[in-house]
Amino acid sequence: MSQQLSIVIPTFNESQNVRELLLRIEAALGATGWEVIFVDDDSPDGTSSVVRDIARGDTRVRCIQRIGRRGLSSACIEGMLASSAPVIAVMDADLQHDETILPAMLASIEQKGADLVIGTRYAPGGGMDNWNESRKTMSRFATVTSRMILSQPVSDPMSGFFMLRREVFDLTVRNLSGLGFKILLDILATAKHESLQPLKIVEVPYHFRNRVAGESKLDEMVVWEYAMLLADKTIGRYVPVRFLAFSIIGGVGVLIHMVVLTTMLKGLAFGFTAAQSAATAVAMIFNFVLNNILTYRDRRLTGLKWFRGLISFMIACSIGALSNVGIATYLFRNQTQWVLAALAGVLVGAVWNYAVTQLYTWGSGGKKRLQPKKPPDKPV
Repeated sequence: MSQQLSIVIPTFNESQNVRELLLRIEAALGATGWEVIFVDDDSPDGTSSVVRDIARGDTRVRCIQRIGRRGLSSACIEGMLASSAPVIAVMDADLQHDETILPAMLASIEQKGADLVIGTRYAPGGGMDNWNESRKTMSRFATVTSRMILSQPVSDPMSGFFMLRREVFDLTVRNLSGLGFKILLDILATAKHESLQPLKIVEVPYHFRNRVAGESKLDEMVVWEYAMLLADKTIGRYVPVRFLAFSIIGGVGVLIHMVVLTTMLKGLAFGFTAAQSAATAVAMIFNFVLNNILTYRDRRLTGLKWFRGLISFMIACSIGALSNVGIATYLFRNQTQWVLAALAGVLVGAVWNYAVTQLYTWGSGGKKRLQPKKPPDKPV
């Protein structure tokens, strides 16, 4: 039997769930006609080792292990790019998605001509186990706000459980943002601009289960990531969303600078030079920390790399500050209105800081070759 379905499963610390999930998928789909691609973000619990151990005896199973980067959406994209079947499904490894609806989802594509099938929690017959009211409210709010970037009404655009024709993925992949954790919303919003006609979408209800083992990959940053995805799909074609986030944080850094400067000058009676120097250093450190947490969340620096990154960030921003002052002074001396001259300097400095730190602080330009780390103990 030819392979009809590739199932992409992003993982992080899911070693306890992998074997059980594969047993459930085989029970739902039968023994042939599918493959599973686990995309693991270098889980410290040895998830990738578990998958490779299984794959040595099961050609239906593959592992992509990513080192030095993280993110659910980007993991899904890499897994889909590595898939070979004409139909691709995405689901989680935590056993919360109901694998028994996979045959119905596949039939909707092969027999009913659907382009994309969504496993929905919100249609009649769907639901969520033991979610508290605050989580339900957040989910519904995200669903409502997502409609500002969608043209087709769907009940659960935030679902992480869906299936699509490869042609739909090929149509959208080059313009996907890969930000955050809602790859379905990314695909739907991108297809709106790329497709000449609306996608044929089918929704299959399912009951969202409680997690059995492992821990949730969602944390306090999901709201920020979601906001960045919305921003990317609304203004991202005009302004890179990372640059937008970088600039917002830079604006907050200016306020931090002024607070420190005022406190040291007026409250602590420091001289201006000392106060200005301290305020500049504090603002730079603040900007680096916040950008490392938010703007470059998927490339976050830790340990020794954090300190190296801070140094490269401060050097780049120091040069950017000189460029800012130089450009502004030149324009002002050449009869440019002072406000415009100042803004031009700020813009040049911001673009410099963003471009250089993206390459040398959080990009590949400043990275050394990755050294192999000690493999984790093989889980029992």
